[in-house]
Amino acid sequence: MIGPREVTREERMNIANVIAKQLLDKYGADVEAIGIYGSLARKTDGPFSDIEIKCVLNSVEDGFSYEWTSGDWKAEVNLDNKENMVEEATTVEEDWPLTHGQFFTILPIYDPKGFFEELRQKAGSVDNTIFKEAVCKTLVEEMYEYIGKLRNIKIQGPETFLPALAIKIATGGAMILGLHHKRYFTTSAQVLPEALQFSDQPSGFDELCQLVMSGHLYDSKRIFDACEDFWNGLMDWSEEHGYIINYSNCVPF
Repeated sequence: MIGPREVTREERMNIANVIAKQLLDKYGADVEAIGIYGSLARKTDGPFSDIEIKCVLNSVEDGFSYEWTSGDWKAEVNLDNKENMVEEATTVEEDWPLTHGQFFTILPIYDPKGFFEELRQKAGSVDNTIFKEAVCKTLVEEMYEYIGKLRNIKIQGPETFLPALAIKIATGGAMILGLHHKRYFTTSAQVLPEALQFSDQPSGFDELCQLVMSGHLYDSKRIFDACEDFWNGLMDWSEEHGYIINYSNCVPF
C-alpha cells in the first residue's frame, strides 16, 4: 500500500543528504547553496512529515520545483536564483506570517558562502511600513469581504457555509496579528494557538478562536455573534493602531 509510512528523523535527514548530493552531481558549480526548510529544519518534524529543500542556482532565470513521492515518503525541491529568492523573502503579502517562516529557519546542507544567513537577515529587515500596508490590504481584501459573506448568509443562507467562514475569519485575524507583530507562525496547524499568545489583540478574537478550535461549529447564532463581535473589536483595534480603511465613492482608476 502506498504511504506515507513512518520515517524517523535520521532516515529523513539521510534522504535529504542524498538528494543534496544528487543536486550537486547534476548542477555542479552552478549550485550556490542547498538547505532544508520546514519542520525538518526546525526539528519539529513528525513521522509522516515531508522533506523540503531549497537549491540556489547561479544561472537559472526562473524558479522551478520537483515534487514527488517514493511511496513511503514525499519530497519537494525548490530551485531558483539568489535574486528571486531574496525578492520572495522580502515580499510581504497577507499570508506572510504563514509562508515566510521558512526563510528564518533554513538548515544548510551546502552553503560555502553563507547565503542562507544573508537571506535570513534580509527577510528580517523589511520596513515596518510594508507590514502596515499588508495589514490594511488584508482588512479590505479579506476581512471586509468575509463579513459581507457572513451578513449575506444571515439574511439568505446557506448556513452550511458558516463553519468554514468562521475558520476563514479567525485565520484572517491571526494573519493580521502576525503582520502587526512581524511574527511568523511555525505551521498552519499552530496558527490560531500561536496567535492567541499575542498580548495585543482585538476584542472578540480569543472567543472566536476558542470556538473554532473547539470544533463546536453547529450553533449558527453563536457563530454569527462571535464573528460580529470580533469584527467590531477588529475595527476598534485597527483604528487604535492607525490601520485605516480608506473609503471612497469614486472608482480608483
